[in-house]
Amino acid sequence: MNIHSDFAERIVLHADELVWQASPVAGVRRKYLDRVGDEVARASSIVRYEPNTSFEQHTHDGGEEILVLDGCFSDEKGDYSAGTYLRNPPGSHHTPFSNAGCTLFVKLRQFERADSQELRINTKTSDWYPGLVPGLSVMPLHEHQGISTALVRWAPNTVFNPHVHPGGEEIYVLDGVFHDEFGVYPKGSWIRSPRYSKHAPFTRQEGALIYVKVGHLA
Repeated sequence: MNIHSDFAERIVLHADELVWQASPVAGVRRKYLDRVGDEVARASSIVRYEPNTSFEQHTHDGGEEILVLDGCFSDEKGDYSAGTYLRNPPGSHHTPFSNAGCTLFVKLRQFERADSQELRINTKTSDWYPGLVPGLSVMPLHEHQGISTALVRWAPNTVFNPHVHPGGEEIYVLDGVFHDEFGVYPKGSWIRSPRYSKHAPFTRQEGALIYVKVGHLA
């Protein structure tokens, strides 16, 4: 199964407009953002666990990255409320479930083999740092071999410099409305921009909160 598998192509999707797809487990559904492979795949997805749903124990050969969008996600190591960022490195395994139900942003099999760091970050309580321009705040989440992941908070009416992403850029809009010269991206928008793409992003009166990953499309 190949979905948006040409990483030289710019892709813009909105999660609300995508159709839920069944998974092998009843009560767990997915919306595909990109995918290369069948059930074992390099994939980026929105995943929904209905209340009182569990998934069998499984191993992540290529790693797993999760951002909890709503509800509470759990495994044998703990409970992870909305805003939790998790990284399960290659070779790790767990038995996930959700008692209350939850929605997740999930990236599978996209780790560098040498990236063995396991992370559990509560972004609701972690520190923000000043960005490169006034009105911009950054919460670093992970960095490895030139691949960086962060949350970026944009105050209303913030303008960033035009810039190039040599290793590509991926954005998921978590709140507010994000803009650039190519379009307007409300909450739930997913933008994947290829290597050496460039843009001049900004916000209007709503401001925005976005998940950003750069360098991973090199």
